[in-house]
Amino acid sequence: MKKLSNLPKTWLIDIDGVIFEHNKYLNNNFGKERLLPGVKKFFDNIPKEDKIILLSARSKMWKEYTIKQLRINKVRYNTIIFDLPVGERILINDIKPGGLKTAIAINIKRNKGLVHIW
Repeated sequence: MKKLSNLPKTWLIDIDGVIFEHNKYLNNNFGKERLLPGVKKFFDNIPKEDKIILLSARSKMWKEYTIKQLRINKVRYNTIIFDLPVGERILINDIKPGGLKTAIAINIKRNKGLVHIW
C-alpha cells in the first residue's frame, strides 16, 4: 500500500466482495456470511482516530441483518450508507497546499479479501 500521511483519515469501504463474500446474504445464509481473508487484520490496523464509512448497494431492508453480521465478525465502523447504485464510486477531493493528494482509490478483485492491501 502507498505510504500514507500521519493525519487522521476517512476510509470508504465497500461491504460485498470486500468485507463479506459478494451477495452471500441473498442466499438465506443468515448469520453465515463469510468474512474474507485479511479483513480482520486490515480493520485492526486502521488507527482508532480514523473514521470508517461502509458503502453498500444492499437495500436498507438488510440494515439490521448487516449490522448484526458486522458485530458478529467484530468489524468496526462509524457509518454505513445503504441503497447505493451498483456502478462506480467516485471520490473527488482537493490537494493540500503542501502537495498532499487527499484522494486515494484501491480496486481489488471481488471476494479475494484484503490480505495484500496492508
